[in-house]
Amino acid sequence: MREYTTPAVTELPPDTRLTDTVFTRAAEEPDAVMFRRLENGQWRDVTCAEFHRDVMGIAKALIAKGVEHGDRVALMSRTRYEWTVIDYAIWTVGGVSVPIFDSSSEEQVQWILGDSGSKAVFVETADHAARVRAVSEQLPDLGEIWQIESDDLAALTAAGSDVADSAVEERRAATGLDDLATLIYTSGTTGMPKGCELTQRNLAFDVMSVNSGPMHEVFTLEGRSTLLFLPLAHSLARIIQIGCVETKTVMGHFPSTGPELLEALASFQPLFLLAVPRVFEKVYNKAEQKAVSEGKGAIFQKAAETAIAYSRALDTGKVGFGLRLRHFLFSKLVYRKILAAVGGRAKYAVSGGSALGERLGHFFRGIGLTIMEGYGLTETSAPTTANSPAANRIGTVGRPIPGTSIRIAEDGEVLTKGDNVMRGYWNNPEATKEAFTEDGWYRTGDLGALDDDGFLRITGRKKEIIVTAGGKNVAPAVIEDRIRGHAIVSQCMVVGDNRKFVSALITIDPEAFEFWKKQHNKTGTIAELVDDPDLRATVQKAVDDGNRAVSRAESVRKFAILPVDFTEAGGQMTASLKLKRHVIAKQFSAEIDALYAD
Repeated sequence: MREYTTPAVTELPPDTRLTDTVFTRAAEEPDAVMFRRLENGQWRDVTCAEFHRDVMGIAKALIAKGVEHGDRVALMSRTRYEWTVIDYAIWTVGGVSVPIFDSSSEEQVQWILGDSGSKAVFVETADHAARVRAVSEQLPDLGEIWQIESDDLAALTAAGSDVADSAVEERRAATGLDDLATLIYTSGTTGMPKGCELTQRNLAFDVMSVNSGPMHEVFTLEGRSTLLFLPLAHSLARIIQIGCVETKTVMGHFPSTGPELLEALASFQPLFLLAVPRVFEKVYNKAEQKAVSEGKGAIFQKAAETAIAYSRALDTGKVGFGLRLRHFLFSKLVYRKILAAVGGRAKYAVSGGSALGERLGHFFRGIGLTIMEGYGLTETSAPTTANSPAANRIGTVGRPIPGTSIRIAEDGEVLTKGDNVMRGYWNNPEATKEAFTEDGWYRTGDLGALDDDGFLRITGRKKEIIVTAGGKNVAPAVIEDRIRGHAIVSQCMVVGDNRKFVSALITIDPEAFEFWKKQHNKTGTIAELVDDPDLRATVQKAVDDGNRAVSRAESVRKFAILPVDFTEAGGQMTASLKLKRHVIAKQFSAEIDALYAD
């Protein structure tokens, strides 16, 4: 199949505004719980009336400070309650939110603030403020800097206390569907980040289509709630934020995906999750490591095999008696404990950002947590395809969301069309023109295929295609994702352009490495053990597993274990955790050359 369209389920009312629900709920159900905030180790309910009050306070302050309709206001912070308040306050006065990842460097901060022409910026910490001030002389449009972790918000709110409610409502009512809502900058894997112009229509349409389509069952669950821990500077997290507001889903904020996240999930007990594949990999790996350390590794392995077999059998509609019996037994002994690690109540999860892998997808569905993969880009307001609980084809990223279309070009590139697609790149008409076909389809840059039922499978990225010396085209994503799924592996980058065969640079997961050392009676750092035969044998198993997913010509023949991990701080990763391949190839050119020295 070359093209598939999912018809719209409902139409977007022409007078829709992203802020409508905030004001309507505050008037109609002021005491209903809208958010939960973590304060002194406890989750405190935030009502619709409280959220509305907080949004109004910042909105009035923005008016008092001279923020006009269409002005850009930047926001640099980790995921927290204030992020959402400020975002909605900017929209309330007709402004444009410009998210900046909290980990951004001074150079990145300068580029985004300067290119967007941001008039003011909210930052979370003193360190963030220092990064902005360090480049402020090069930013003639930038006015004030307000710090969340200080007295700035209280003082700012006080400054707007004389602004009338009617003035806020007048500004809010003046906002239309085709007004710009946000500029979200791309991760910049191949150059300077580009600002994606997303309108009120783009975001509202995407949320409406997702909520009325693939996520309808999730967003109508009784007692629905989620803990948002991905950066709100990321478009997918932003859509979930709006989706929760629109569907009366209680949302909590958490600023990290580190080890402390599991404790937060256990206390919050969300009914569904949003995460990247790495989070699910860590949940699986920690459960496996714990079982091995307790001498129950064989039991865990059998339980995992049973979960995967059970999930695969669900696809056929034929679950044998023996399999049902084993599944019931392991549900009591193993699965219940794994689910407890994410709060114990979660039934569904949404995964995006990269491929989850069929094995993990079947494993989690088999233990009772259905993970639905979706696909989209910043340019498409995040989701443009998604699986659903009722139609979850593991290994694919689902069908187009209602009201959108997917087309596969002659060269395999995925093209898309719908009201969720950006109107263009800010201050960059040339890039905008290149991004669309003559008949208006957006060029995603990804390679994929549609099956007979309209489910999309992503197979790689056009710009990442490796052409070996023998002329074989290799899409690295498939094997990289498979290798990266192994517990010991943190990151993997396939190389081999104009070389005789394919090789890989592999980094080691620090947490898994400590566990591995105990199991193998080893001492030393990763850098000291990169050539250790036992470590290489462990990594070789991950490579062998990856090679089973591809042809021999695409398989990894050699690999190098690197002494350091790929990180954003090291320049090898973007803020959204994508590999900067050209940077890695340059930094580790000696290691790559060594792989082909013989």
